[in-house]
Amino acid sequence: MERPASFDARLDLIPEEPGVYLMKDADGTVIYVGKAIQLPRRLRSYFVPNPKGDARILAMISHIRDFEYVLCANELEALVLENNLIKQYRPRYNILLRDDKEYPYIKVTKNEAYPRVMKSFHIEEDYKEGVQYYGPYQSGDLQRALKAIYDIFPLKRCRRVLPRDIGKERPCLNYYIGKCVGPCLGSVSEADYRAVIEELCSFLDGKSVPFSQKLEEEMHGAAEIMDFERAARLRDRLYALQKLNERQVIVNADLKGEADVLGAAENGSEKAIQILKIREGRIISSGSFFFPDRGEEKAEVYRSFIEQYYSLGHSLPKEIILSEIPTNGRQIEHWLSGLRGTKVSLHRPERGLKKRWLEMGERNAGESLLRHTLVGGGYGDRERTLEDLRERLALAEYPRRIEAYDIANLGGVDKAASMVVFIDGKPKRSLYRHFRIKSVEGQDDYASMNEVLERRLKNLSDKEFGEKPQLILIDGGLGHLSAVRSQFTGQGADIGLAAMVKDSKHRSRGLVTMEGKEINLRHSREEEDEMAPASRHKDLALLRLVTAIQNEAHRFAGRLQKNLSKKRNLRWNLESIPGVGPTRRKQLLKEFKTLKAISEASLDQLKAVRGLPEKTAEAVYRHFSERQAGENK
Repeated sequence: MERPASFDARLDLIPEEPGVYLMKDADGTVIYVGKAIQLPRRLRSYFVPNPKGDARILAMISHIRDFEYVLCANELEALVLENNLIKQYRPRYNILLRDDKEYPYIKVTKNEAYPRVMKSFHIEEDYKEGVQYYGPYQSGDLQRALKAIYDIFPLKRCRRVLPRDIGKERPCLNYYIGKCVGPCLGSVSEADYRAVIEELCSFLDGKSVPFSQKLEEEMHGAAEIMDFERAARLRDRLYALQKLNERQVIVNADLKGEADVLGAAENGSEKAIQILKIREGRIISSGSFFFPDRGEEKAEVYRSFIEQYYSLGHSLPKEIILSEIPTNGRQIEHWLSGLRGTKVSLHRPERGLKKRWLEMGERNAGESLLRHTLVGGGYGDRERTLEDLRERLALAEYPRRIEAYDIANLGGVDKAASMVVFIDGKPKRSLYRHFRIKSVEGQDDYASMNEVLERRLKNLSDKEFGEKPQLILIDGGLGHLSAVRSQFTGQGADIGLAAMVKDSKHRSRGLVTMEGKEINLRHSREEEDEMAPASRHKDLALLRLVTAIQNEAHRFAGRLQKNLSKKRNLRWNLESIPGVGPTRRKQLLKEFKTLKAISEASLDQLKAVRGLPEKTAEAVYRHFSERQAGENK
């Protein structure tokens, strides 16, 4: 990198203090914002002959032509300033939190005299003025939550602007049926109405138990003084609250859990963070957020997510559970504790209940990322991407139906193949098919792929498979294409064929055409900088589609291979016991259902199996007892 000669002199003038720095390119655009405890040391690390960092940081360094810095009192102040500057400049080399457009929020306008409760599709700048946002929620969950809120809390739902419209009209029906306290009458003060809102906010923070107890006490109190009408209204509100709690997923039966769980997943093209909000032992909301994968470490993604997400005014729990603690974890804890007003800790569980919460979060992150990729995410529309695919592969027809194939085996045994189907760029799982490899001995992926496609092409008119595809994609490379190319004559002559290839990190890289030409879709940051924005966008959109198809074909093939392996191991486990053959294996499984139940059965239970000789029952019992004894040594 050629850097201005004045950089060294400028670095020597920077005080050894905490601060924030802004890197700029040749146009003066801020391309990166960072913070440091000792500014000159951090800045010098960027300008040494062989700087260190991931691909994203190294690409950023190559574009630095100027920098600025701001001194701060401490690292905590630097953290806050860094986050504000990232939101202001949206630098291309920072990890930027993408709006979670799938999941809306509940918005409470606490900056108003008589706050309103409404739906919002994203967090707006008014959170700085006191507006609070709760969620994100799945769309259906949000509708149910809003309905429950209006059943439980006597809130204003009309469009009257208060206090401007107080006393101008008669109250609406909700007031007369006890579902609104009637602030429009003028008899409800701002303080009294805000008290109801505070109860609501506490409820949305997951603290439903104290509120439930309060409702129950008020209901019994009203009944004791024979105010049965009010008691009935309170009973209905209590019932609505109980029904809502029943629908929430319980993850901790003692109702003491309060945490945000951050599950992470990646697929080579993008990374995802799934947040599960657990309050009083229940998941009260969840949402997923996505980042382009530029090779960042997981801890760095966590750091960027936490700093951006919680600075937007999201409610904070006592604990944030994640699989890796960022390097500046202590400073983040101090900052979060300041936002909450009480201690907030970052926790990486090794075992127990919280470890299971984290596993649940990571499983959900993987599912969210898969769904996000399969439906095309936020990069262009599928129709344009499929038209681009048609042009690049010189297909005879628009690829409305794409079939993809992958082979899975374990050392030449349990060989399986998958056929996944994408219609208009979206997976159609009802059309997926599994194949067991029949004619190939040993581990030969080329021959296995050849067998599968031969069987498919012979059945193009079979309605069980659905319509004829316009494109077939196979997992592999030029060797796989060469093995199957000769089949695409006659009935299959008008079907396009290409191979999906991966890079050294096992990430989808691109396609190989039937003629052997490679279409590379994954580019380095330097290559992206040389590309026109439209070309970069098209390659990214097509890479997302290829990644989705390739991952889905691999997943589905692996599922059959795993099942075949499981059955083979089960059969081997039982039939290796003297006296147990296929018939008695089936007899034992019919009686006990699973291998685990057989292994845990007592000798008397085994002897009680009808038709099983006593000697064989003893052999089965001895087999599993000896194995268990060996495992316990």
